[in-house]
Amino acid sequence: MANSKFEYVKDFEQPDILLPNTWIVVRIDGRGFHKLSDHYAFVKPNDRRALDLMNAAAVEVMKELPDLCIAYGISDEFSFVFHPTCQLFERRNGKLVTTIVSTFTAHYIYLWSIYFPNKPLQPPYLPSFDGRAVIYPSTRILRDYMSWRQVDCHINNLYNTTFWTMVQQGGMSNTDAEQELKGTVSADKNEILFKRFGINYNNEEEIYKKGSVLYRQYKLQEPKSAQASMEDDTSAPEEKQSRSQQDKLKKLRRKAQVVVDHIDIIRDDFWERRPWILSNKPGTLPVEN
Repeated sequence: MANSKFEYVKDFEQPDILLPNTWIVVRIDGRGFHKLSDHYAFVKPNDRRALDLMNAAAVEVMKELPDLCIAYGISDEFSFVFHPTCQLFERRNGKLVTTIVSTFTAHYIYLWSIYFPNKPLQPPYLPSFDGRAVIYPSTRILRDYMSWRQVDCHINNLYNTTFWTMVQQGGMSNTDAEQELKGTVSADKNEILFKRFGINYNNEEEIYKKGSVLYRQYKLQEPKSAQASMEDDTSAPEEKQSRSQQDKLKKLRRKAQVVVDHIDIIRDDFWERRPWILSNKPGTLPVEN
């Protein structure tokens, strides 16, 4: 770009590079989704079409950005995780967040008609998302973050399932159902569902109870020691990869299928059997039948 007397305005730009050797989580959330879900008559407490649409858009983000190693989604939110070695956009906060948000939103809108063929999008009820980046200094804390989101999924889904069952099947008003559930614990909600409505919460679909986990699929490994998978990875800086090494790894990751799973990510087993997620080193591709 040619120099000009106006170029001094670039001096007002502030650096926003995220700390090196840390996990980066870009979490996006739907904006005004209560109004949007009401307008397009989403099924309560869970609309499988809406969740599948969220997952489909997230899969496309994972495909377009091979630097991502895992993503987790519930309701109208998704968390996308970059490994500490990631150098995408030189780890610039704004570039990472806006790329994730805009790519996700574009695919969400593009895929909408597949999941809601009889409900075309109309202004002002158009889906949009905001996002933020948070850095975590160790694998242990990153896993605690992921566990927190999955626990939140269970807590919110149990409440919503009980609430809407009381309203839809029990004929209660929203206010009365909310008042009765105030101060209850999980056991109380399970009892309400089972004794009043014959619903065993354990039989609910896993996607509703556990959320959606997206990752690249390689051959599963035999579990190793739990301590190894929880080892703090900040004792020494990561060796910086050359551009050619980064490009090679990206090509290997692009060959792997991005899968959507509804599985426990709190226990060690998930991570031990999929070591490539935390190591960021592509595994062995499954043999096609």
